[in-house]
Amino acid sequence: MANKSGDAIHLATKLTRRQFIARGAALGAAAALPLRLWPQTSGAQHVVIRADEEIGVIRPELHGQFAEHLGSCIYGGLWVGKDSRISNINGYRRQAIDYLHELGIPVLRWPGGCFADDYHWREGIGAPERRPKRVNIHWGGYVEDNSFGTHEFMGLCRLIGAQPYLAGNVGSGSPSELRDWIEYCNYPSGSALSDERAANGSPEPFGVRYWGVGNESWGCGGDMRPEEYADEFRRYSVYLRSFGPTRPFLIASGPNGNDAGWSRGVLDGLLHHMPDGFAMHYYSGGADHPADFTAAHAADQLSSFAKVEQAVIQQRALLDEYDGGNRVALLLDEWGVWDNLTREEQARNGRLWQQITMRSGVAAGLGLNLFNRQADKLYMANIAQIVNVLHSLLLTDGAQGEHCVRTTTYHVFALFKPHRSQTSVRTETQDSSPLGLSVSASKANGQLVASFVNPHTDADIPVDCALEGARAASGSGLILHDSDWNAFNSFDAPDRIIPRPLEIRVEGGTRVRFDLPRMSVATVTLQTS
Repeated sequence: MANKSGDAIHLATKLTRRQFIARGAALGAAAALPLRLWPQTSGAQHVVIRADEEIGVIRPELHGQFAEHLGSCIYGGLWVGKDSRISNINGYRRQAIDYLHELGIPVLRWPGGCFADDYHWREGIGAPERRPKRVNIHWGGYVEDNSFGTHEFMGLCRLIGAQPYLAGNVGSGSPSELRDWIEYCNYPSGSALSDERAANGSPEPFGVRYWGVGNESWGCGGDMRPEEYADEFRRYSVYLRSFGPTRPFLIASGPNGNDAGWSRGVLDGLLHHMPDGFAMHYYSGGADHPADFTAAHAADQLSSFAKVEQAVIQQRALLDEYDGGNRVALLLDEWGVWDNLTREEQARNGRLWQQITMRSGVAAGLGLNLFNRQADKLYMANIAQIVNVLHSLLLTDGAQGEHCVRTTTYHVFALFKPHRSQTSVRTETQDSSPLGLSVSASKANGQLVASFVNPHTDADIPVDCALEGARAASGSGLILHDSDWNAFNSFDAPDRIIPRPLEIRVEGGTRVRFDLPRMSVATVTLQTS
């Protein structure tokens, strides 16, 4: 994790006719949902869902999460310790575990972020009381006691059903250190490292597939030039082998935003050592405090997701230009809104603790919609971060507090959960502008799921949705909405904003109508024939 990315650097590439058409369709994609009728401020917006035009499978990993040793994400968020008076499961906050397990977390990235490139994994294994205390140089200079290490992380992943993704230390580490971490985690038995893992309580290998070879190497991960990082990746990759049946999926440090210069510099230097994955980071900054956004600043932030979508399209096209680049998976390793946070609030709740509002939920919906539309280009996306930090699913009141609340982000991920593993299909809308009605759709086994986001602060949208390539026999809808875009679920009112039924009208099997209020996210599920 780094500081805010700022504006993307736009890449001017020549697109094939197919890429041009796909790009235009992607940026114009959208769909519609019903609720009870709202006052119509304009004529209906027309949407077309082309169920017979497939894009690709929506990988569950596009709903991935990220947890860093930053503020109260780990300590006081996910981990309270086995002796805590807070209800816990072997040290994990019980309420957080229950909520995350219910949602289903496909993949969880750890321990950073910037923290990863100053983290030495051996300091987080063995008896907790004997683990060394280290200063967290990136996030506040507090003393890290390493009580949450590799085994604790693997235990968390098992409890919530997530695939583990470990970010390795390249900035201050060595190839041998990362090589040994892979062997420690994955070798079945019989070596010194696998036997040490067994002695530390885990006889069975962890089978970790996803390995980040450094993080943000252009910034907090070493401040490298792209050519330098390419040299480092090649050197590391020689030693990062399969230890046991699990082949490591090596993920290189991709660009900050849509920085084509970094991407080309790295890829030019990799020669015949292409990574399995290439991870870009893209944050959407905000000018206001999370709960005090003006309409103009909300529009500025939400419109940035069109740039994120453009970055996905262009970075994918750039990768495809290289020999073997079409086999390199594109990841959006860190994404989400990064608002203007106060020192006082961070001092009270932890670094980058961010209130999550209805606006934040709309931002999450815009991101998940674009991932659906670009399902053929993206392999994984991990929102930053899972608890308490930035665009989080859950908020807690720290190591001494019992409260744990599901944010609007959590509920938006729940609304999009039916898309997982379904096939994304083309959608078309009248307005392809950055703040136009946002739509995506997917299908599987006689079911068509469509999600809609109205990012306007001042306009309700009547939606007239036509189906092509499918007929709807029946349908239902859910919507997340509050009339105040700065409203949020608080510890005193944890269920102020939750998904509620949305009325939809299915007409003649080929049309769906409803009204979508301003600043809302909705998902419609249709049974098709």
